[in-house]
Amino acid sequence: MPVQFLGPDPLEQEIREVLAAIDDLAAGRATAGRLQRLRIDLKEEAGRRGPRGQILPGLAENEAAATALAGEAACMANTAGGGALIVGVEDNGTLIGTDLDGEWLRHRIYQLTQRRLTVDVRPVLVAAVRLLVLRSPEALEPIPYKGKVLWRVDDHCVEVDAATVVTGRMVRLGFDWSAQTSNRPVGDARAVAIEHARRYLRAASDPKSLELAAASTEDLLRRLNVVTADGHLTNAGALAFIGRDVPALDYLRRDLAGGDSRARVNERGRSLLEELAEIEQTVAAYNPVQHIERGLVIAQIPQLPTAAVREAIVNGVAHRDWITPSPTVIEHVGATLVVSSPGGFVGGVTPANIITHPSQSRNMALASVLAALRVAEREGIGVDRMVRDMIRVGYEPPAIEEITGPQVRTALVGGNPNRVWLDFLTMLTPEDLVDDLDALLLLRHLTNHGWVDAATAAPTLQRTALETGAAIDRVAAGRFRASATSATSAGGRPMRRVAVVEPVEGVPADAAPAWRLTARARDALEPLVAAHTTPAGRRRVALHWARTRGRISTTELGSIVRTAANHAGKTLKELEQDGLLAPGRQTRAGRGFFYLPLHEQDTNLLDVGRRSTDATPVRRRGTTSRSL
Repeated sequence: MPVQFLGPDPLEQEIREVLAAIDDLAAGRATAGRLQRLRIDLKEEAGRRGPRGQILPGLAENEAAATALAGEAACMANTAGGGALIVGVEDNGTLIGTDLDGEWLRHRIYQLTQRRLTVDVRPVLVAAVRLLVLRSPEALEPIPYKGKVLWRVDDHCVEVDAATVVTGRMVRLGFDWSAQTSNRPVGDARAVAIEHARRYLRAASDPKSLELAAASTEDLLRRLNVVTADGHLTNAGALAFIGRDVPALDYLRRDLAGGDSRARVNERGRSLLEELAEIEQTVAAYNPVQHIERGLVIAQIPQLPTAAVREAIVNGVAHRDWITPSPTVIEHVGATLVVSSPGGFVGGVTPANIITHPSQSRNMALASVLAALRVAEREGIGVDRMVRDMIRVGYEPPAIEEITGPQVRTALVGGNPNRVWLDFLTMLTPEDLVDDLDALLLLRHLTNHGWVDAATAAPTLQRTALETGAAIDRVAAGRFRASATSATSAGGRPMRRVAVVEPVEGVPADAAPAWRLTARARDALEPLVAAHTTPAGRRRVALHWARTRGRISTTELGSIVRTAANHAGKTLKELEQDGLLAPGRQTRAGRGFFYLPLHEQDTNLLDVGRRSTDATPVRRRGTTSRSL
């Protein structure tokens, strides 16, 4: 048996997964999930729709389809790792089919892209319907189409400049621009920048940083690895200690959206460290501290967590594309801070994995300098810190996305810390649960949805189901103590510590366990979980559970929302009348009776009053729920 040296093809695996999902959808075994992906796009054959929207007969050669697909295929080729188009299916997974001749289409795309792109075309059958899979290999050089260079952002194509595509490829090949020589001598380093570096090191307070802060200027720079063998600064060193002809950062403060500017930091001729230091001081001046009494202690909590602000700004500097002269823009409006940095995600990082993905940067040398100076968190954990610090005071997690440009946009939305949430966290033991990002995400998921299991929470934690299960076990092992005013018995004795979560009742023995908040924890979080107990809330929870777990019973629903069986049964009957659930058996009697979710495409979980016309039961368990 020959030895196989090559590993599995990730793109081919994704193609198979999407084709299987389309097949399940066509057979009524699943509801429509997120079929579009970064490197896979579903395409209806252009030119197949009549004036009234009807499907016209297919042709072996369709110029409208070839023209449309050529641009999409070029977009995939410009994307890291290439991508694939599945032709003959709508965005929502509805099968239409195609009669296009694969060899003709391959050659026509080659012609339409000025003979620069050769795609692989193969027919596949899904539910007895013929589709075409077009694979675009990653381009060595940007492939323009009709004068534009496109690549994929999330699940759509956006225009970029050719230099951005080239830069991304250089990063994937391991080229680090920031580690190259700048041809600027060490003596050009600005004295004020050196002093800022020493200040950051002294603020860190650890012995190694204090020793480095006391070193001579030349020794400091060499130990930061920003000096080349011939005595010049690297690009990272030149940025940090000299600067460039145009500002690296552009900070703007407004009290209200559209209001007058209160402060602006946008000055050329300074080093990156000088710019960062001034912006740090300016943000602090417009980030008021709120005093919150917590027992005998008065906590001082800024409107936006200081460490999260610093990480957002430094990430927008360390990982950006420095080939472009555009600055990293920081908009500080009211209690919201938005950082937009040139260049898209690199190295496979996406919004769906950014918390847990191994550190990837265009500028590893620059990132290392900022980490060594303690300007940023240790390399690779800054996003974790941002998410944790925002959630810990009751705010939404940072919104991090790739937008047209491309740019990476990070938004921190602060305001008033949530007192209920803060008080709840102070009552958790062990105390390190409050520093455990996975635990915080799980508790937030519980307050939003009323229940949690490993498969449902995995996308939120950005971990595997196995890792998520271990995190749930840590929360389940934790304990909760009530506040001094409500956690004493009639005799005044302190109540014992109780569990934070407990299993949902009524779950079949062969199904994965699920968890809910205990009664005591729910009481402490009442304002945050009260919506689950309203009639609309019960319906929302019931549909979320049924569609995610594949079934629901009155016992399960009653356990999650803590209502009597008759109230839970009434909710499920109403959902059945609305065409959203179907009885698991026609007799409707006997122990263990349950309902099945009906197949209804594109139903908004928050709008559960619409009636469905499709009564195909979903009998497959384990579909993916929406992440927070």
